Amino acid sequence: MDLFDNLVLGFQICLTWSNLGYCLLGVVIGTLIGVLPGVGPVMTIALLLPVTFGLAPSSALIMLAGIYYGAQYGGSTSAILLNLPGETSSVVTCLDGYQLARRGRAGAALGVAALGSFFGGCAATLLIVLFAPALAAVGLKFGPAEYFSLMVLGLVAAVVLAHGSLLKAVAMTVLGLLLGLVGMDVNSSFVRFGFGLPELSDGLGFVVVATGLFGFAEIVANLTARESRTVATSDVRHLWPSRADWRASSAPVLRGTALGSLLGILPGGGAAMASFAAYTLEKRLSRHPERFGHGAIEGVAGPETANNAAAQTSFIPLLTLGLPSNPVMALMVGAMMIHGITPGPQVATQNPDLFWGTIVSMWIGNLMLVVLNLPLIGLWVRLLRVPYRLLYPAILLFGAIGVYSLNNSVTDVLLAAGFGALGTLLIRLECEPAPLLLGLVLGPLMEENLRRALLLSRGDATVFLTKPISLALLLLALALLVLVISPAIRRTRDVAFQE
Repeated sequence: MDLFDNLVLGFQICLTWSNLGYCLLGVVIGTLIGVLPGVGPVMTIALLLPVTFGLAPSSALIMLAGIYYGAQYGGSTSAILLNLPGETSSVVTCLDGYQLARRGRAGAALGVAALGSFFGGCAATLLIVLFAPALAAVGLKFGPAEYFSLMVLGLVAAVVLAHGSLLKAVAMTVLGLLLGLVGMDVNSSFVRFGFGLPELSDGLGFVVVATGLFGFAEIVANLTARESRTVATSDVRHLWPSRADWRASSAPVLRGTALGSLLGILPGGGAAMASFAAYTLEKRLSRHPERFGHGAIEGVAGPETANNAAAQTSFIPLLTLGLPSNPVMALMVGAMMIHGITPGPQVATQNPDLFWGTIVSMWIGNLMLVVLNLPLIGLWVRLLRVPYRLLYPAILLFGAIGVYSLNNSVTDVLLAAGFGALGTLLIRLECEPAPLLLGLVLGPLMEENLRRALLLSRGDATVFLTKPISLALLLLALALLVLVISPAIRRTRDVAFQE
C-alpha cells in the first residue's frame, strides 16, 4: 500500500504543468545534444547547473534527468545517419546502424533504437520503483564508517572502470581528492590551500570545475578535431520495424535491458559501458557473428536498449545511497547540494516529492521521447547539418554566464577558464577527467565521514574493520584492485576498451 501511495505522490508531482514542462524541456535538450556530435550530457548538465538554482529541487532533477536519458535516444540518430556518435554510449551503434542506413534501412534502425530504448527505460524505471525503497531502508543503517567505506569502493570502481591507463586514473582520482581539500576546514575554521584568496574560503565550486573540465575543454577538443559530416540518407521512411525485425530484435532487447540495468547500478558503470557490453554479448550469442558490422539489426537493438536502461538505473545508488556511479550522477549530486539537499538514504523520507517525482518522471519522459524521436526525425536530420563552429560561441557564452550567476564572481569565470585549460591538457595526455570529478565530489564527504567515525570511536581506526558492512565494502574494494592488477584481467580490460 505504501508503494501505491508513493507512486500516487510521484504522479501528483510530475503531472503539474510546470514539471511536465521541465520534463519536456529536459528530453528535448537531451535529444538535441544527443543528435549533435561534440555536445554531450556531461557538458550540457554542467553548463545548466547554475540555471537550476532558481527552480524547485524536484523540477531541477526532473529536467536534468531528462537531459541524461534523452541524450541516449538522440545519440542513435547521428550514429545511424552520420556514422558519428552524438553520445559515447552510441559508439557501437555506428557499426551496424550506419550500414543499415546505407542499405536504405535507416528507418528500421531508428525505429528499433527508439522502441528498444523506450522498453529498456520503462523496465529499468520499474526496477527502481521496486528496489530503490528497500535499498534506501538498508542505507539508513549506514553510519559514518560504512559511508566512508562505500565511498572508497565507489572511487576504486571508478578507477577500475576508467578508460586508459590505471596509473593515470589513480592520479586523476587523487587530484580530485586534493582539490576537494581546498577551503575552510569545518573543525578548525582554518582555510586550507586558499593562497590568500577570499573566494577560495568556501572551496572550489563544483559547477566551476565541471564547467571548465567538461564544458570549455570539450569545446577546444571539438574545434581542433576535423569535422566531416555526410548524412547517409535524408529520406527516412518505414520507421515501424517489420515482423522480421521484431523477431530478430526481441531477445536482444530483453538481454540489453537486463544487462544495462545491472551495469547502471555498479559504481563506475553507466550507459557507455552497458552499450559496449551488450554489443559484445549479442555478437557472441549470435549464430552468425559475421553479420555484425555489416548491418545486423541486433547490433542496434541490444546496445540502444542497454544504454537507456543503464541511464535509468544509475539513479538507484544516487537516490538511495548518495553515491554517484558516473560523471553525470556526480553532477546530479552537485544539483542536489545546490538546493541544500544532502544525497543519501534520507532523501526518500525527508524529500519524498523529489525522490518519487524524479522516478515517475522517467516513465513520462520516455513516452515523450518516443513521440519526439519518431515523428520529428526530419527535424533532427536537418539539425545534423549545423556545423559545430556555429554552435560553440553560444555554448561558451551560456557557460560563462551560468558560472558568473552563481556568486556574481568574475573569479569563478577565471577559475572555470583555468580548469578548461587543465581539461584540454588532460585530453592531450589521454587522462580521463571523470575520476577527478568523482574524487572532487566524494572527497569532502569522505573526509567528513572519516573524521566523524574516528571521533565516535575515540580515535580507534579499527572501527572500519569491526563493523560488518564497512568491512565487506572495504574487502570488495580490495578484491577489485587485486583483480585489475592481475595480468590476465588487465589484458582483458585493455582489449575491451580498445574494442
